[in-house]
Amino acid sequence: MDDDFLPHLSEKQPALRIIPLPRDLNGAGDVFGGWIMAHIDLAGSVPAVRRAQGRVVTVAVNSVIFKQPVSVGDLLSFYADVVKVGRTSITVDVHVYAERDPHAPRTVKVTEAQLTYVAVNTEGGKREVPPESR
Repeated sequence: MDDDFLPHLSEKQPALRIIPLPRDLNGAGDVFGGWIMAHIDLAGSVPAVRRAQGRVVTVAVNSVIFKQPVSVGDLLSFYADVVKVGRTSITVDVHVYAERDPHAPRTVKVTEAQLTYVAVNTEGGKREVPPESR
């Protein structure tokens, strides 16, 4: 995953943006990692569904790296990109950034992940990913 992604954020649209609330905290006062992972899965599914032209299911969380804690009030932006397409699978990288401190704004990378989705039909069985439309 690319740590140099930050300068290019202004050129991209996030798949998801959200602000964590006090109910999302763990016992240490940071945002619960499972909450972040759930949103990573949602964000990753956005380009996977587009590429699959239909329903997908998550089959693997290949990696998740928590780089910095997330706090209540951080504005989280989840950027997701398809990095590999197989016969039935789609692999997506997700980069999560937090915009902090509105009085002295700064943006930091807080998490990165890679997930694999599989295209499925209406019965839930695997189906082939269609050729990329132009």
